[in-house]
Amino acid sequence: MRKILSFILWALLCCCCCWTTQAEIFTSISQMTDLIYTEKELVQSLREYIQAEESKLAAVKSWANKLDALTKVSTSDPEGYLAHPVNAYKLMKRLNTEWAELETLVLQNPSDGFISNMSIHRQYFPDAEDETGAAKALMRLQDTYQLDSEAFSKGKLPGIHSNAILTVDDCFDMGKTAYNDADYYHAVLWMQQSLKQLDGGEETVVSKEDILDYLSYSVYQMGDLPRAIELTRRLVAIDPSHQRAGGNLRYFERLLFKQLNELNQDYQPASEEPIKLGTYIRPKDHLPEREAYEALCRGEGLQMNDVRRSRLFCRYQDGKRNPRLLLKPMKEEDEWDSPHIVRYLNVLSHKEIEKIKELAKPRLARATVRDPKTGVLTTANYRVSKSAWLDKEDDPVIDIVNQRIEDITGLTVDTAELLQVANYGVGGQYEPHYDFSRKDEPDAFKRLGTGNRVATFLNYMSDVEAGGATVFPDFGAAIWPRKGTAVFWYNLFKSGEGDYRTRHAACPVLVGSKWVSNKWFHERGQEFRRPCGLTEVD
Repeated sequence: MRKILSFILWALLCCCCCWTTQAEIFTSISQMTDLIYTEKELVQSLREYIQAEESKLAAVKSWANKLDALTKVSTSDPEGYLAHPVNAYKLMKRLNTEWAELETLVLQNPSDGFISNMSIHRQYFPDAEDETGAAKALMRLQDTYQLDSEAFSKGKLPGIHSNAILTVDDCFDMGKTAYNDADYYHAVLWMQQSLKQLDGGEETVVSKEDILDYLSYSVYQMGDLPRAIELTRRLVAIDPSHQRAGGNLRYFERLLFKQLNELNQDYQPASEEPIKLGTYIRPKDHLPEREAYEALCRGEGLQMNDVRRSRLFCRYQDGKRNPRLLLKPMKEEDEWDSPHIVRYLNVLSHKEIEKIKELAKPRLARATVRDPKTGVLTTANYRVSKSAWLDKEDDPVIDIVNQRIEDITGLTVDTAELLQVANYGVGGQYEPHYDFSRKDEPDAFKRLGTGNRVATFLNYMSDVEAGGATVFPDFGAAIWPRKGTAVFWYNLFKSGEGDYRTRHAACPVLVGSKWVSNKWFHERGQEFRRPCGLTEVD
């Protein structure tokens, strides 16, 4: 019974976290919402199972009470009891029929219905890769928005406080995920938080010895030998027979004193300051502008000074007297002066947005990027979202939106790519990238036969509670999602040369569900709509 309940609780807890495989997990809030209803159905099934189990136990208890009373009478004077023919008959009947009925009752398994229901839904349940993907998403948010583990574990996010807390065991599992990935920086942060909550008296399944084991070795890997020694000594004090602790302690001490002798320094005890964000330096990774990118995501490092702001204006835009915009021109706002980035207001109505989302939801799949060497679309860890491509043949609203984008920009959509719809979920992001192909990747759009991507038109189809900005690390701009608006910029100069300043990123979504759709314009067909300039940077 306890094993069944443990399995049920595990399943219910896991059920709300994922979709299919890690490659697709946590990249679309839209699809994850289906799991909320799956969980609700399973909870109802669980209650039905409990009710059936209670009914069964009540029936068995009734049998036990009745038989207990009978056996007390019969065993007090067996011969006298059986002397009465009715008692003899009823004994035969009970042993032949009624005990068989009781056996059938006991053998009944009320969990059959629940297990059957679980089997139907289990294909959507998470596996180890899913859990890893979820943990990495939280660590990505932690890094980008500089969230310390304690605040995270208490559900305190910038401007938001919720009851979504992490237990000792949750923090331990986060740390273990990082440890298994040789990510000792995050392993330290989360093991330390797990230890802190355990020392604070929180109930836990994981032992203090296990936490100290992982934490001490992770601290050693971060190069902090004095603290690694102090933590290992704590572990040895709790469990002197620990299979690794004694050997690790001797090794750490020998290594530290060797270093001190070489440097001619005295031993300094480990710092008593708690390990928190900033105690150790975060290791560098593949992204050269990582710090600038993440600072912009937090709203820091913005380069919009008063001089630059004075160059920005708002205006009505009629698409150079386009008949469809004469009576209802678009509201255009300058977001940046050079490169020129503009925002259009009221581009998509709520009704149009909902229709586009409805069309996209069944088609959402892990977003891909084009391999610069092969030109083939593939998934990448630096782009975490789900996307779908919509054609004008799918619904009249797509044709209407395409025409509106053409009217606003003055560029033909005949050679543009289909409308791409993307939904970002937990930690969903797209690290700094170029929309256009560079000279070292000449075959990137060769299959399309329409030239390079000349411009990007990006629709924001939702507001985002926290995070999710579009940032340009090269010149320090951050553009925040506003539902119904769109931003537009040129990726190429009029000469056809790439504008490398337009390297941009979609910041991780901290809280909320970010929906966008974009239209990528290509060079072919724009020759008379955007004539070539006289210089390379016109």
